[in-house]
Amino acid sequence: MTNTVQIGRHTVGDGEPVYVIGEIGLNHNGDVEIAKKLIDVAAVAGVQAVKFQKRTPAISTPEHMKEVPRETPWGTMTYLEYRYRVEFEQEQYAEIAAYADSRGLDWFASPWDEPAVDFLELMHVIAHKVASASVTDKGLLRRLAATGKPVILSTGMSTLEQIDAAVEILGTDRLLMLHATSTYPLPPQEANLLMIDTLKERYDVPVGYSGHEPGLQISIAAVAMGAVAVERHITLDRAMWGSDHAASLEPHGLMSLVRDIRIIGTARGDGVKRVFPGELAPLSKLRRVDG
Repeated sequence: MTNTVQIGRHTVGDGEPVYVIGEIGLNHNGDVEIAKKLIDVAAVAGVQAVKFQKRTPAISTPEHMKEVPRETPWGTMTYLEYRYRVEFEQEQYAEIAAYADSRGLDWFASPWDEPAVDFLELMHVIAHKVASASVTDKGLLRRLAATGKPVILSTGMSTLEQIDAAVEILGTDRLLMLHATSTYPLPPQEANLLMIDTLKERYDVPVGYSGHEPGLQISIAAVAMGAVAVERHITLDRAMWGSDHAASLEPHGLMSLVRDIRIIGTARGDGVKRVFPGELAPLSKLRRVDG
């Protein structure tokens, strides 16, 4: 039995309800009201948490990208200006935190640089998420480990050796790992869901799944194969402007996913063979020879 991790209101691990995270990311397009609508969607669907992304654009934006022109709904601007345009600061996050709490949801974010960790600590997040792109950022990982908070580690675009090095810094006491493949959109042949068991056996921590595939099948299969958490990007409309909307779930898709996850979570059972009450009538009618 792998360990469990306490994240906000919920215990995450084997034997617990699957922890479903609605990844809002930057799909709010810099608008708090859109963020609130996405929180509403997540709450109605029955997820336990929503996740955002936090950057210090001057640090986290690659130098070669800063001056690249970007066409946006607010006009043409540099990529760095765009990054600042969609970034929430303390006032907006305070509003978001209060709203998520009012809807009964945990909230946290992926910090993309070390000052972003300090910012999120000031916002009293209940956990931190390491994006797949940050697995090798040892300074960031050390800053996260120092918080003492639970850490959710995505493993996309990383080798086992790179994950080993990250785990050595983060430790395993408060670690939830997410198997992921960082291809957008994810083709089935790259899903590699058997990695869920590989990660459980290698690190002895709870392991979930972060999906970027179109549709629901692969995420549902991940739960059937033992994923204790599922993270999916969510949007109000896949046609909205922005880089992640097209690979996100719309409200109806999220509701269907959570419904099916709950059914499969119940159907997995406990692996102990028994005769269930519903079998007793067919047993008395059909079995001719008692064993």
